Amino acid sequence: MKKLLLIILTICCSMFTASAQTRWNQQYQQYIDQYKDIAIEQMQRWKIPASITLAQGLFESGAGKSELAVKGNNHFGIKCNGWDGRKVYHDDDARNECFRAYSSAYESYEDHSRFLANGRRYASLFQLKTTDYKGWAKGLKAAGYATNPQYAQKLIDIIQLYKLYEYDTAKGYDKFMAQHAKDHTTNGAALHPIKIFNKNYYLIARRGDTFKSIGDEVGISYKKIAKYNERDKHDPLTEGEIIWLKKKQTKAPKDYKGRLHYVRQGESMYSIAQKYGIRLKNLYKMNKLSPDYDIRVGDGLRLR
Repeated sequence: MKKLLLIILTICCSMFTASAQTRWNQQYQQYIDQYKDIAIEQMQRWKIPASITLAQGLFESGAGKSELAVKGNNHFGIKCNGWDGRKVYHDDDARNECFRAYSSAYESYEDHSRFLANGRRYASLFQLKTTDYKGWAKGLKAAGYATNPQYAQKLIDIIQLYKLYEYDTAKGYDKFMAQHAKDHTTNGAALHPIKIFNKNYYLIARRGDTFKSIGDEVGISYKKIAKYNERDKHDPLTEGEIIWLKKKQTKAPKDYKGRLHYVRQGESMYSIAQKYGIRLKNLYKMNKLSPDYDIRVGDGLRLR
C-alpha cells in the first residue's frame, strides 16, 4: 500500500512540474512574441544580437513578471549608476539597491543598447558578428554584466531552447509591434499587450473598454476595429473578449488542418470565430451550416 501511494505521489508531482513548466514556457513565448520586433530593431541600429537582447530581457525580468519590470519597466536589471531619471529600489546583491525606471519597455530596451554601446568594458563585444550569440553571452559575463557564474550558459540555453538565434539574421521587423511598445500608458492607463495569431494582431478587452478607447490607444479607427470584429461600433465590450485589430482570416492557421473544435457550454459560432481569428461567415461556410443553425455542445467544427 505504501509503495502504491509513493507511486501515485510521484506521478502527481511529475504532472504538477510538467504543468508549471508549460505555463512558464508560455510566459516566455508570449514575452518573445511581444518584444522580438524591438530586439530586431535595436540590433539593426546598435549591432547587438537580437537573441542576446531577448535572452537577457527574459532572464533578467522573468519574462516581464519581475518586480523591477512591473514597477519600473526595467527589463535588464540596470542599476542607477550615472542615471538622472526615475528610480525604483529593490533588494539585489545588497538591500534596497537603486535601479533605473522607465516609462515604457521600449525605453528599457533602448537604454540597454546605449548602456552596452557606451560602456568601455563592453567595447570588444562589438567586434563580434551579430550571429555570434555564444561569444556575446560569454563576453557579457566576462565583462561583469552579471554576478551569476552561470550567466553566459543561462543566456545560451534560453537562445537555443526558443531558437532566438533565428532573429539574428532578420532583415526586417514588425513596425506596428515595435511602435506600440514605445508608449506605456494612455491617459494614465497601462497599454494592452498586443499579441499575434493567425497572421493578425489582437488584444484582450478590459473592464470599461470600448471600441473607441481601444482605437485611440492603438491608432486605428474604432469604426474599422468594430468592423474587423463583425460588430457595431457602439456595441459594449465584455472583459476578456478577444478584439482583432485587422480583418480576420478565412480559416485557422495551417497547423489546424484536420483538427476539429468541439463546442463547449456557453460557446457560440461568433465566440469560436473570434477565438481562432476567422470570419464568421467563413466558419459557417466551411462547416456547410446555415446562419440560423443552433450549435450544440459537442458539435465538431472544422477550422480550415
